[in-house]
Amino acid sequence: MKVLVTGGAGYIGSVATEILLREGYDVLVFDNLQQGHKEAVSEGASFIEGDLSQYEQIEAAIAGFKPDAVMHFAANSLVGESMQEPFLYLNDNVVNALNLLKAMEAHGVGKIILSSTANLFADPLKMPIEEDERIIPGSPYGESKGIIERFLHWLSITKGLKFACLRYFNAAGATELHGEDHDPELHLIPIILQVALGQREKVFMFGDDYDTPDGTCIRDYIHIEDLISAHILALESLDAGNRTYNLGNGKGFSVKEVIEAARKITGHPIPADIAPRRAGDPATLVAGSDKIKSELGWNPKFTDIESIIETAWKWHSAHPDGYGG
Repeated sequence: MKVLVTGGAGYIGSVATEILLREGYDVLVFDNLQQGHKEAVSEGASFIEGDLSQYEQIEAAIAGFKPDAVMHFAANSLVGESMQEPFLYLNDNVVNALNLLKAMEAHGVGKIILSSTANLFADPLKMPIEEDERIIPGSPYGESKGIIERFLHWLSITKGLKFACLRYFNAAGATELHGEDHDPELHLIPIILQVALGQREKVFMFGDDYDTPDGTCIRDYIHIEDLISAHILALESLDAGNRTYNLGNGKGFSVKEVIEAARKITGHPIPADIAPRRAGDPATLVAGSDKIKSELGWNPKFTDIESIIETAWKWHSAHPDGYGG
């Protein structure tokens, strides 16, 4: 099967490309390198540097490659930035997805896996968060993904498109070849590991007075390989019907627990200070992933935070300056 991976030079897309190639898929990466790295594109994948905002570029890529399916990772994806720059998300993410979908329709590509988000659930009524939870996006970023999910719904009805929407919680960890390399880095685990590498003085915990056992926020971390295994299972199941799944470990780890686990793995003291709460941070976010487990037999391999951090530490230790090192 031939799969077009948009955003395949980024963190999640690069691991998707690596594992798809390992599983015998033929892969084309389409990426503008705004957030990704050319060095992150796996050997064996074809690569086109292009921008989804330019319809003719994605249309030409699809016409030339003739994929059987698309995995769509490319997006502006920073919640905080979306609150400051809403048009970058409500316009660019949505228009770029529409260009991709139009090009797919023009060339008869009828399957897509959407990288969606847990930011669809800003005010969940129950925890863990299941797929039937009401959708109240927490930011323009979450809103943009919700709009794209609705596009897929209507294109399925009107054009027969087959799709899966996979709503992630916190992707983390690394493979031997691929890890997180963002500028600036805003994710907790790589920030902690930068402290262990001597690249930061300390890590800040935003609030220690939440209604949680240790007062810090609890989040659900899913290893990047487990995340991509869910994508491939969803892709292989599309002939049986459309899919919408929440993806996570089903259990959460507090900020203090993550820092303590990193101290154990790295052997570094990792100084940590308390900072004021960030606006909009809920105390707990944990995914309910029973649906994909029961329907597709998904079974995450990395279920404890130490094993997730250990894979990230190995990659960051080998690539202290990221892909540019």
